[in-house]
Amino acid sequence: QVQLVESGGGLVQAGGSLRLSCTASGRTFSSYAMGWFRQAPGLEREIVAGISRFGTNIYYADSVKGRFTISRDNAKNTVYLQMNSLKPEDTAVYYCATAKTSYGGRLSNVDSWGQGTQVTVSS
Repeated sequence: QVQLVESGGGLVQAGGSLRLSCTASGRTFSSYAMGWFRQAPGLEREIVAGISRFGTNIYYADSVKGRFTISRDNAKNTVYLQMNSLKPEDTAVYYCATAKTSYGGRLSNVDSWGQGTQVTVSS
């Protein structure tokens, strides 16, 4: 089992930026794909972005393409989500996740979740 700790959430005005970080421990970081999901109140959890083990393949949800960037640093056991041009509809709890496999960067069969970090975008 891997432990995931997210950080970097907060309150930002529309049009602003935030960078989320997720640091993993307990397993070889480069052995699994990483991703970010989010869940807004009353809605189901949805995938935001995913990245394969060595960053070769990356996936973005249509709603964040061109605004968000996922990256990973295997030497630091950390995955990042740079969020630019934030909109009020991006408000949600953001979760980091791992999976043994991914297809085009999209995670398959998530096996670990972080505790989540709140992102609030004011209009």
